[in-house]
Amino acid sequence: MDEVIQIVNDLKQRNFKPIYFLMGEEPYYIDKISEFIDKNVLTEEEKGFNQMTLYGRDVTVEDVVSNAKRYPMMADYQVVIVKEAQDLSRNIEKLADYAENPQQSTILVMCYKYKKIDKRKKLYKVVAKSGVIFESKKLYENQVADWIRRVLSGSKYAIDPKAAQMLVEFLGTDLGKINNELEKLKLILPKGSTITPEAIEENIGISKDFNNFELRKAIGSGDRTKAFRIIQYFAQNPKDNPLVVTISLLHSFFAQVLKYHGLSDKSSKSVAAALKISPFFTKDYSEAAAKYPMKRVSHIVGLLRDADVKSKGVGAANLSQGDILKELLVKIMD
Repeated sequence: MDEVIQIVNDLKQRNFKPIYFLMGEEPYYIDKISEFIDKNVLTEEEKGFNQMTLYGRDVTVEDVVSNAKRYPMMADYQVVIVKEAQDLSRNIEKLADYAENPQQSTILVMCYKYKKIDKRKKLYKVVAKSGVIFESKKLYENQVADWIRRVLSGSKYAIDPKAAQMLVEFLGTDLGKINNELEKLKLILPKGSTITPEAIEENIGISKDFNNFELRKAIGSGDRTKAFRIIQYFAQNPKDNPLVVTISLLHSFFAQVLKYHGLSDKSSKSVAAALKISPFFTKDYSEAAAKYPMKRVSHIVGLLRDADVKSKGVGAANLSQGDILKELLVKIMD
């Protein structure tokens, strides 16, 4: 995120580079940077003759180079944005010759999503010298809640840790989807607000009481009644609560509990750093570790692996997703 801020700040100061090669698994920042260039480099009057958007599936590398070599008309720069540039991956190295001596009055933006170019090859090396190479990496799940807090902080909003976790568990690591939901909330809630689980439930439709976060907490604390109430809700709403996601999150939780057992320093700060979690959630792990000894946790991890296999139709006979989850919960909390 700091690299993105630096790129945007340079653009704001009109410190332009002739090539911006935006690549990587996470499309969110690729879109954000290219959109900023699209909207802010040229005036509306200049855009008519000097800004164009190409699509990788419709052009060749030669077409891109040909457009990039044009001179601007009645403007200092022209902007050429190539969206879905990954569709040019077979011949993308042909861009290297242009990148060695790029047109200084052209700002060429390559949006190379879900892939990256080989750092050992000529194209990477010459673009790194003449322009900007930005790799947009996918965030790990344990990094997304912090990303949500930082994004909201920049807009003068805050978020309750549980509310952030609800978004992560419901939407995964897709920053674009998460940002869309945050934008909806910002339209509804006044600046300076703290986004709560209740706001998430009311405006996005994620239940604050019946979700994987609450299930994990109930199992960890040994609250059998609450855990069974949640899985009953899951069984009645299987499309909104896929079994494979629930098992994956429970597996991740108990793998972390196993790691917790092995820590010599179990202070909140040390646990948060070791498990890469918010200090807000360290209590959940200490409670689970007290409830489930290390040997028991190892057994539970095995149970979760078996349930994962069953969720994919292996050895599950005619068991529904709800039945598999109920059977799993009985074995875990027995």
